[in-house]
Amino acid sequence: MRILVTNDDGINAPGLEVLLEIAHEIAGDQGEVWTVAPAFEQSGVGHCISYTHPMMIAELGPRRFAAEGSPADCVLAGIYDVMTHGRPDLVLSGVNRGNNAGQNVLYSGTIGGAMEAALQGIPAIALSQFLGPRTQPLDDPFEGARVHGASVVRALLDKGLWDTNDDYQLFYNINFPPCPAADVKGSQVVAQGWRPGTYFGVEPHHAPNGRRFLWIKGGAQAVDSGPGTDVRANMEDYIAITPMRADLTAHDRLADLAARL
Repeated sequence: MRILVTNDDGINAPGLEVLLEIAHEIAGDQGEVWTVAPAFEQSGVGHCISYTHPMMIAELGPRRFAAEGSPADCVLAGIYDVMTHGRPDLVLSGVNRGNNAGQNVLYSGTIGGAMEAALQGIPAIALSQFLGPRTQPLDDPFEGARVHGASVVRALLDKGLWDTNDDYQLFYNINFPPCPAADVKGSQVVAQGWRPGTYFGVEPHHAPNGRRFLWIKGGAQAVDSGPGTDVRANMEDYIAITPMRADLTAHDRLADLAARL
C-alpha cells in the first residue's frame, strides 16, 4: 500500500510523527509512506487552495517534503508532483493537535486535506486528538491516537464504506477522546455535532509599536453536542468516527424550500 500523509500543524508537528507511525503500521514492510506537509502551521485554513499564487516545495529527506501551502495544496502536490510513479492508495491527514469535532470541522485544514483527497477519488481519513485536563499531565498527549490509531484505520479500510464512483467521494473523520489511552471505551459511528453557544470571535491587542491587531479566539470545547454526535462520544471517552462528504447541501430542506418558492 502507498500512503500519503499530510497535516495542518506543519511538517515538524508532533502529531505528524504519530500519524507516520500509524501509516507505517498500515502500509507494512512492503508498502510506502510519503509525507507532504505544510512548511508552516496552517490551522484553520479549511479546504483552502493556493489558486492565485505558486507555492515552493522542498525535499527534506527520503519521501519527505514540505510545501509552502495548505493541506489541500499538499495533497495536490503529493498526487501530481511528488508521487510520480503512481497515485496513493490512501491519504491520512493529522494527527491534529486538538479536536476537529462539532463546528470545528468547517474550519479545519486537517479535514481540508482529507476532503481534497476524496475529491481526487482517493480514500482518505482525517485524524485528530481531543485535548483536555486529562491529557495535559500525560507524557504523550497524543497517547490515545498513538495506541488506537492503527486499529481504527485498519477497521475502516477492512469494513468501512467506500464509494466506487467519483461523485461526492466519502471520507472519514476520526476524533480520539481527551483521556488516557487505557480509558478509551471503544469507538462509535456518530454524526458531526454542533456545540450550542460556542463561536469563534476576535480579541483586540496593541503591539509594542502601538499598532492594533485582532486575534481570532475560539470558544469552549467541552460543550455537549447531543446524543449520537462526535463531541458527545469524545466526552464519554469513545473514539468518534464520522463519515463525511464534500457536499454542503441541506438535503432535508430541499423539498420544503421548493414548495415555498
